[in-house]
Amino acid sequence: MPSSNELLPQPEPPPSAPNGANRLFPVFLKLEQLHVLLVGGGVVGFEKLSAMLANSPATAVTVVATYFSPELKVLAERHPAVQLREQAYQTTDLVGHDIVVVATNDKELNLRIRTDATRQRLLCNVADTPEACDFYLGSIVQKGDLKIAISTNGKSPTISKRLREMLTIALPNELHDVLQRMSIIREQVGGDFAHKVKSLNAVTAELAGGPAYESPAAARWRRRATAALVAFAAMLVLNILSFYFTWQQVWHAASNAEMFWIFVAIGFGAQIVDGLLGMGYGVVTAISLMSLNITPAAVSASIHTAEMFASGASGYHHYRFGNVNKRLFKVLLIPGILGAVTGAFLLSKFGETYAGYVKPFLAVYLLLLGIRIISKAFSKPAPRKKHKKLGLLAAVGGFLDSFGGGGWGPLVTSTLIAGGRTPQYVIGSVSVTEFFVTFASAVTFFATLGISHWQIILGLIVGGVAASPLAARLAGRIPVRWMFVGVGSMVIIWSLWALRKVVMTYLL
Repeated sequence: MPSSNELLPQPEPPPSAPNGANRLFPVFLKLEQLHVLLVGGGVVGFEKLSAMLANSPATAVTVVATYFSPELKVLAERHPAVQLREQAYQTTDLVGHDIVVVATNDKELNLRIRTDATRQRLLCNVADTPEACDFYLGSIVQKGDLKIAISTNGKSPTISKRLREMLTIALPNELHDVLQRMSIIREQVGGDFAHKVKSLNAVTAELAGGPAYESPAAARWRRRATAALVAFAAMLVLNILSFYFTWQQVWHAASNAEMFWIFVAIGFGAQIVDGLLGMGYGVVTAISLMSLNITPAAVSASIHTAEMFASGASGYHHYRFGNVNKRLFKVLLIPGILGAVTGAFLLSKFGETYAGYVKPFLAVYLLLLGIRIISKAFSKPAPRKKHKKLGLLAAVGGFLDSFGGGGWGPLVTSTLIAGGRTPQYVIGSVSVTEFFVTFASAVTFFATLGISHWQIILGLIVGGVAASPLAARLAGRIPVRWMFVGVGSMVIIWSLWALRKVVMTYLL
């Protein structure tokens, strides 16, 4: 009679590794619960100690050497669990330790320590001698609680280092927040095992290229916000058209005027650029319209009105595709609105005379910022700088956008990306905020100046709304280096265009 174990399905053996494959078994040690002996206090010893303490700062490490480098002494002073023994290595030093790391410049001594460690069944790592190692210290990529170890089976530390640099840039810092939320979701998901699996599958589907997850409450509020936006847009358009024109006049102008479709194309192209880079709608639109010999006043009024609809559609799609950092959005929202209202009100009261004094300073600042962004695309990654005055940045951006005729995207997006934030989430968050900023600015202009040039506005709206889902889908899909090049180039173009206008004004 067969035993109970024979009745159960037996697991299949794992496939054997091909010849020459990496046969190392990766593990993550709780190093702070172990005792480590490090032999060697020079440059290599400092590197080994730094690597261990960077990942496990409270690890108990005993360093034995006849000489300690100044850098190692300073590092040891900052970690109370590190003990320095200035003496020659002795076999008795192995007692009481779990792991041995050897980093002297004496190869014979290194192999002798390895032999002693093996006799006492201790795991040993010998620097620059892969064949004498029981384990390797791999390159580490860390984003909060996410940690990735890279191994080349001891073949090429240089490749490990390059892969670490590449992954550090490619993986967004927001992964730490994702892990925290996943832990909360796992605890809150109820039901049986099958229900939990389905719920977690829905949450994580977006990571594998599927649709973005929305909770029932978020989906409900999204539908309400969408309906409110559509209703407001329809009401505004109907009121404008009914006040100025009849439906017959509107249809005749839209269906017969070639210029209308040119405005649609301009709006489409401008929104593609803005959705990809988080800026450039005003720049592309202004340059295109002015090349058609349209007066600057008509250009400014048309852009501010049409951008409200285009940025609303763009922000909606960025939110839908998961490109929005809600914390950043909340910080930028209120100051940006207040700055936009203030700028629009002052411009409507005092005209464009004083706005002309603001643009040269903004253009020079953005020219330098654009050069810096492009240089970052081809330089080694630096640690991210934390902006402490995001509210002030948003307020200045909103004010300049209304009072100076543009600058929200170039100023806010460029500054955040130059500080090292992930371009995809900066572009999405700034685009969502831009809708509320342009809405506040447009309402202020409506109340003080009225509206005109409806054909240009309607064409830009149609083109911008049509392009917004495509632009949001493409955001963040371009390699990070070329995102920096694109953003920097757009900022430089904007600043040079603004400086050209200033120079032409003074020459005339």
